Amino acid sequence: MRIPCPYCGPRDSSEFTYGGDATRVRPGIDDADPERWLAYVYERDNPKGPHKEFWHHLTGCRQWLVVTRNTATHEISAVEMARDVATDRARGGR
Repeated sequence: MRIPCPYCGPRDSSEFTYGGDATRVRPGIDDADPERWLAYVYERDNPKGPHKEFWHHLTGCRQWLVVTRNTATHEISAVEMARDVATDRARGGR
């Protein structure tokens, strides 16, 4: 699988480390509901099809990316800088 890094260009996936599901939203620090924290920490989906994931370009530019990858075919349809996605979320986007 080749991941198109916005800084370094297309690179082999062996240069990256998988960072997990990029769609999960952490409960607020003042949220005391143990069920929400239990779900956030331990429960994971195993989606089939397009899915947003964090990838860290460990042996390249060392940037965190949000990669939209089809989990059935490994086709990559989008790559965004993780910091840009976090900024959009903070502004109320997805």
